Amino acid sequence: MKDVSSMTERELKDTVNNYRKEISQHEKSLKGVFEELKLHKTNIDELKEKRNELNAKVRELAKEAREEKTQRDEINKKIADLKSRRNEVAGERNKVVKDINDLKKKRDQYNEQSKGSLETLSKAYAEDLDKFLNADIPLKHEQDLFEKLNELEKRLEAAKAANDFHKQVINIYENTRDIGDEERDVSKEIKQLAEKSQQHHLNMIELYKQVDEIRKEADKFHSQIKETYQVIAPTREKIDPLKTKISSLRDELSIYLDKLNDIQTHKDEQKKSNQHVAAKEKFEKTGKLSLEELRVLMDKGDIKL
Repeated sequence: MKDVSSMTERELKDTVNNYRKEISQHEKSLKGVFEELKLHKTNIDELKEKRNELNAKVRELAKEAREEKTQRDEINKKIADLKSRRNEVAGERNKVVKDINDLKKKRDQYNEQSKGSLETLSKAYAEDLDKFLNADIPLKHEQDLFEKLNELEKRLEAAKAANDFHKQVINIYENTRDIGDEERDVSKEIKQLAEKSQQHHLNMIELYKQVDEIRKEADKFHSQIKETYQVIAPTREKIDPLKTKISSLRDELSIYLDKLNDIQTHKDEQKKSNQHVAAKEKFEKTGKLSLEELRVLMDKGDIKL
């Protein structure tokens, strides 16, 4: 920076013009930077809008997926409870089957001993007993008949026992028929719920698949935003140096402008002084004054109204 005290008015004016040109150039550069940043900002805003729309869609789909998962899990809890009940019913059924098999085994053993139905054996026993008691038969025949009656009586007792066990089997069948029905109903409900659970699971998988695809797209836009910020970073870094330079130039310019103002003020004062002297001399010589000359003399107090 030059020493303003030794500069002529012309030099000062030239210096001021140079400063103004330099400031204008820097302001133009700064404006260009802001215009460039504005273009990038528009692009960034568009990318952000697209990214935010996709992220909003991701949140919406993720919420739907969580709802599908919740419904699936609730159904699976019901299925688990039903399976537990089915196992209980199956345990009851297995016990009944075991009891029936045990009774059937005993019945079959007695049937094997009786070798005939209760009705047939009862009829045969009654006929032989009547013959034994009432018929006139030889002693040898009577002895044989007596042994036969003893044998029939044993078989008859076995047939009665077999009938009793058979009645117990039938009774158990009748009393436990509902167990099989409940087991079938529970299995049917489990199957229906399992199909619903599977559908909710598939829906959840599909929704999460969409979430992944849309999130990848949103991430692409986010990456583009980051890349754009990286691209404009050097441009943004130009702003502060330019502002600092312009501010510094204006501070220096103000020094030269102040000096020019001082010169102009001195010139204006010199001009007024010359005008005062000329007007005073004219008034003293001619007694005539123009309005401007009258104003000058009045301002100096040479003439009072």
